[in-house]
Amino acid sequence: MRTIKEINAKIKKGEAVIVTAEEIIDLVKNKGIKKAAEEVDVVTTGTFGPMCSSGAYFNIGHSKPRIKLGGGTCTLNDVPAYCGFAAVDVYLGATATPNDDPLNRVFPGEFRYGGGHVIQEIAAGRDVRLKATAYGTDCYPRKNLETYINIKDLNEAVLFNIRNCYQNYNVAVNLSDKMIYTYMGALKPKLGNANYCSAGQLSPLLKDPLYKTIGIGTKIFLGGGIGYVAWQGTQHNPAVKRKDNGVPQAPAGTLAVIGDLKQMKAEWLVGTSMLGYGATLSVGIGVPIPILNEEIAQFAAIKDEEIFTQIVDYSSDYPNMVSASLGEVNYTQLKSGKITIRGKDVSTGNLSSYSKAREIAEELKSWIKKGDFTLSEPVAPLPGKESGYAFKPLKERPIK
Repeated sequence: MRTIKEINAKIKKGEAVIVTAEEIIDLVKNKGIKKAAEEVDVVTTGTFGPMCSSGAYFNIGHSKPRIKLGGGTCTLNDVPAYCGFAAVDVYLGATATPNDDPLNRVFPGEFRYGGGHVIQEIAAGRDVRLKATAYGTDCYPRKNLETYINIKDLNEAVLFNIRNCYQNYNVAVNLSDKMIYTYMGALKPKLGNANYCSAGQLSPLLKDPLYKTIGIGTKIFLGGGIGYVAWQGTQHNPAVKRKDNGVPQAPAGTLAVIGDLKQMKAEWLVGTSMLGYGATLSVGIGVPIPILNEEIAQFAAIKDEEIFTQIVDYSSDYPNMVSASLGEVNYTQLKSGKITIRGKDVSTGNLSSYSKAREIAEELKSWIKKGDFTLSEPVAPLPGKESGYAFKPLKERPIK
């Protein structure tokens, strides 16, 4: 029906029709898929929740005299950063914790501060204390550095997340007799609660389940600024079982994303503490889906009741890599606040914020309508279900 180039031309003229991933559902219901596909140019999506495989890299600039951080140590607000690149390039992971954090020695650990919190403070424009040591060379003689850095003064500050935006995810429960603490939150014993983490019908990869429009080079809303899909994310697993509508029934695709941290906002990059598990970063992502034809419009109109996922025991099956499901539920059931597992009514909770996902989809919609955001043509597709690309577990080999 149309191309991305044609859609961009309409955006620049202020003539493009933009709707959110919620609005397209009602439009298709009321007008049918053919009419909706003819009317709509872009559907905006959104998701906001904890995404552990996130981080940022910085170039702090050269001190006087010069220092070579590579081979030395570096902390930002006492949180260790990786500096094994070169003289003054560092990378801070969202799950990094201070060296003096008690972790889980006093169980469950609180993990009050970590890399994600530092990234949020940097994005907010706050001063962050950098401490570094080096071994010294003839060209980089300095051995110690302690100073404050600020995002306004950094040469580069780039958010680079190697696994975000999971396409569907497990519902986590606990079959054991004791409380457990996981990256899916605290799980009460004997099916005391069930936690999930997805925006469902607003989530980007659930509205383009076969990666027809989302690929390497796709421009996105990232942390309140503009970013791009850099590659498929780690653990990208498109070959899982899918429903007839193309939606995976278990964790599947992921995205690696990158963007200028200097454009981003702290409200969309939030340091998060997971009791008994660790520190992380909650990230806001929104992806525009160009409606190129009726098939893509049909995918974009998928609703919560058509998206299914698996209930998994996190007390035994998940930690021991046992592939088992306690049942399958859809997101309408999950969002009702209660599901039935083994004949028991179990309350549900979402680690992902649906209201924030809606805000992101609306914000991205407003950017496009104002002409501040045009679409990009992917330079390469993500590996799909027929590619043979699959996530494999570690093959452990004994060390002699």
